[in-house]
Amino acid sequence: MFSLTQWGIADVEILVVDDHVLIREALRGVLKELKEEAIVLEASSCNQAMQVIAEHPNLDLILLDLNLPDRDGFSMLTELGERFPAISVVVLSAQQDRGSVVKALDLGALGFIPKSGQREVMLSALQLVFAGGIYIPPEILARDEPSPRASDDKPTAANRPIVSPADLGLTERQVDVLSLMMQGKSNKAICRVLNLAEPTVKNHVTAILKALEVSNRTEAVIAVGKLGWKLPPIPKS
Repeated sequence: MFSLTQWGIADVEILVVDDHVLIREALRGVLKELKEEAIVLEASSCNQAMQVIAEHPNLDLILLDLNLPDRDGFSMLTELGERFPAISVVVLSAQQDRGSVVKALDLGALGFIPKSGQREVMLSALQLVFAGGIYIPPEILARDEPSPRASDDKPTAANRPIVSPADLGLTERQVDVLSLMMQGKSNKAICRVLNLAEPTVKNHVTAILKALEVSNRTEAVIAVGKLGWKLPPIPKS
């Protein structure tokens, strides 16, 4: 995962994959507004995108449309995660149902930007991703799904009053782990950043999921978005 701090070191290479030329032009304008020196590459299909990736192995970010003429976007997202795990991927799609968003995040996307969003929405979404966060459409966060625990006396993350991580019993170290989880980092990557043993990180992740009343990382990302937490930057290891 890259962040704005790296932009001062070298030019950022970004690939926009979309079969609509007007969308690609609009995104190029947004990206240039965020970083004038950014190298913006384009592809109109999955096959063309794979050719560009082969020619530019140091890509920092891919903006991927889910509806492409030659292949399902989810299958390409899966392949990108397996073959090019170092490249960050953000989904750009006309589909913005909760199922598509959750599936994209499960497959490793670091954001989901609806095509119906205004230019300002795209700008703020990409700024969040560049800063190390994960963008989820607010309308998805606001759309509560029925839960088998809805009848329980204990409130869920979706309907809790505004609380802080400390209110849920999270320690400062667990907040650090959660912040890295929000960046899509694996347990091993978290171990390296925080200089912790893997069993310790696993215990922290388990405690975080329990505190948020969720069962996996994707649900944790959505829960944190609903809670509106602004997680602190991670201290250097």
